[in-house]
Amino acid sequence: MAEVTSNMIKELRDKTQAGMVDCKKALVENDGDMDKAVEYLRKKGLASADKKMGREVTEGIVASYIHSNSKIGVLVELKCATDFVARNDDFVALAKEIAMQIAATSPLYVKPEDVPADIIEKEKEIYREQMKNSGKPDNVIEKIVEGKLTKFYSEVCLLEQEFIKDSAVKIQDLIKQKIAVFGENIEVGKFSRFQIGS
Repeated sequence: MAEVTSNMIKELRDKTQAGMVDCKKALVENDGDMDKAVEYLRKKGLASADKKMGREVTEGIVASYIHSNSKIGVLVELKCATDFVARNDDFVALAKEIAMQIAATSPLYVKPEDVPADIIEKEKEIYREQMKNSGKPDNVIEKIVEGKLTKFYSEVCLLEQEFIKDSAVKIQDLIKQKIAVFGENIEVGKFSRFQIGS
């Protein structure tokens, strides 16, 4: 068993922002292996982030982004549970990243639950019509319709979109990572995107 030193705990804390006790436990559980300890903390953090999602958020900030040509502008409300987190530089940076995402991708809604039922039905109708003469059985067509609907959400819903700076990460994953770091719920409230000529 490798000895876990205070320097190792400090290094892990600097890398992950996790608490000292959690860092020590991660190193002990992973026999002093720094990379495995980081992974251990990330998994633990994201698991607890899932639990924190849905908790009440009454603080936050409104962030803005104006594109370099001054023809596109975004205002976005990013909410959290405490004023302490709302004033944190990383939280402010996250809000800016989300505002930039909205400027680049023009989402219409925050999450799939926000899409009106009539719009979802209209989309399904279009997909079914496209598949009508395919000769596929109804159950297969329904699966294809659900797949197309998921793709539709990834285009029009902010949280389902791929992050413009890293296509392997969805916006909701980006937020979850910050929930794991801050230890409290974070939610996108409302947003508005303005574009000259549209």
